[in-house]
Amino acid sequence: MDIFTLFTLAVGLSMDAFAVSVCKGLAAGKLSFRHMAAAGLWFGGFQALMPVLGYFLGAQFKDKITAIDHWIAFVLLGFIGINMIRESMEKEDVCPNPGIDPRTMLPLAVATSIDALAVGVTFAFLDVNIVAAAAFIGITTFVLSAAGVKVGNVFGSRYKAKAELAGGIILILLGIKILLEHLGIL
Repeated sequence: MDIFTLFTLAVGLSMDAFAVSVCKGLAAGKLSFRHMAAAGLWFGGFQALMPVLGYFLGAQFKDKITAIDHWIAFVLLGFIGINMIRESMEKEDVCPNPGIDPRTMLPLAVATSIDALAVGVTFAFLDVNIVAAAAFIGITTFVLSAAGVKVGNVFGSRYKAKAELAGGIILILLGIKILLEHLGIL
């Protein structure tokens, strides 16, 4: 996987965490560096961890489904992307509380990184360097989540839906790209 594709994937995966971070910033009132760092560490950490877990899960089945691995990547990325687009169009605009304690952040970090687990499964089929890819995804999510808290604090929640929509479109396009490359069209 080339660096541009990995970056695009990392940004797409980060959009859920960015959207939640925007809400965190909106709910925070007076913003501190601690809020930004906490969001970045929780979301970035889980976005790095989940692909690794997915990779090891996928590696267990790699030999059995190599002939259809590109279809699995296409379906998983498409499903995740469609779900993100659907979520971006929901009118629910409830932001989480501003707390950054583990009881508040752990469920949010897990919820926003489930899609990264599925992507990790596809990484096993694509022979991706999982350590480098997971680190890249984690760092990208850290930066975007920390920035999302600031954006939410300054601009409000108007970018939340747009971020989820963009992330969904990116993941669908990456799934199509993987499929077309495997079929020899690209």
